[in-house]
Amino acid sequence: MKDWQESLKTADAKKLNTICCFCSCGCGMTASVKEGKLIGLEGDPNHPINQGALCSKGAAAAELHRSPDRIAQPLYRKGYSNSWEAVTWDFALSFIAKKIYQTREKYWESQEILSNGQTIAVKRMDAVAFFGSAVCTNEETYLEKKLALLLGTSYIEHQARL
Repeated sequence: MKDWQESLKTADAKKLNTICCFCSCGCGMTASVKEGKLIGLEGDPNHPINQGALCSKGAAAAELHRSPDRIAQPLYRKGYSNSWEAVTWDFALSFIAKKIYQTREKYWESQEILSNGQTIAVKRMDAVAFFGSAVCTNEETYLEKKLALLLGTSYIEHQARL
C-alpha cells in the first residue's frame, strides 16, 4: 500500500493521545479510532520523550488491543473457587473500595508507644503501599500521593529513575 493511501485510512479517524505501556519511558503515541475501533497507533511527533519514534515493542502495541486474549471487563474469583467470572465495573469498584476501607479500619494506628514508654500520636495505616510509574503524568502522581496520604500510609514509591 502506498503512503498516501495509508494516510487516507486514518484521515477521518478521531485522534487520541496516549502513552506506551511497555516500559517506564512514557513515550507518546497517537491512537486513531474509527467507529469505536482502534485502526492505527503511531508515535506522537509532538511528544518530548520520543518525538514520534517508537521502539519495536511500542510499534507493535496495537496488537495488545486487538488480541482475542485481551481482558476487556473485570473478573472476580470467589474464595476457594478455581474459575473467574465476569462482573460489572460497579461491582468491581465497590468491592475494591470495601476491601480498602476494611484494611484501613483493621490496621489503623492512632498512637505508638516508644521504647522509653512515651506515647505519641501517629495516625497511620501501614498495611497498604503505593507504587507509581514513570509513565504517570505529574497530575496522576499527585492524585496517587494524595490518595495514599488520605489512607494514612507513608509507604509510597515511584519508579521514575531512568
